[in-house]
Amino acid sequence: MKKPFKKSIYLCGFMGCGKSYLGKKLANDLNMQFIDLDEYIVKNEGMSIPDIFDKYGEGYFRKLEVKYIRKLNNNYVVATGGGAMINNNTSAFAKENGSVVFLNASFEICYNRIKNDKNRPLVMNNTKSQLLTLYEKRKPIYEKNSSLIINADNDEEAVINNIKKGLYDN
Repeated sequence: MKKPFKKSIYLCGFMGCGKSYLGKKLANDLNMQFIDLDEYIVKNEGMSIPDIFDKYGEGYFRKLEVKYIRKLNNNYVVATGGGAMINNNTSAFAKENGSVVFLNASFEICYNRIKNDKNRPLVMNNTKSQLLTLYEKRKPIYEKNSSLIINADNDEEAVINNIKKGLYDN
């Protein structure tokens, strides 16, 4: 299958919606390079995300997301962090330099995937109820800041096919 365009595809959505897992498969299908933004930050900063949060705070981490996403604007499939596209400047940049795809998975699916993940400071430091509140707060922002909204509760093949169809149709 041909690449839909020469710009990047930025996958966004709540923690656990499948950005990294589906992003790898999408990149492979489209013959594009896959980048997990969180892993890219860890590699470039030489610190784990929990260590960055502990040492510098969430605000600093969000600035790193902005910094590094601006470097990934040329033919990548980028799995952004759960908070990256809630920043209007970052999402505007991403939309100008590619397509922002919101993987809209239900809270229960996301929560069941992330509830025991010690590499997610927001998960470790919040209750399920608090995470649900965060999910509900972020969802309309993801919707507003995305170019394409995909139901990510479907099986992976359907999600990937819907993303590709949506990218070609836009």
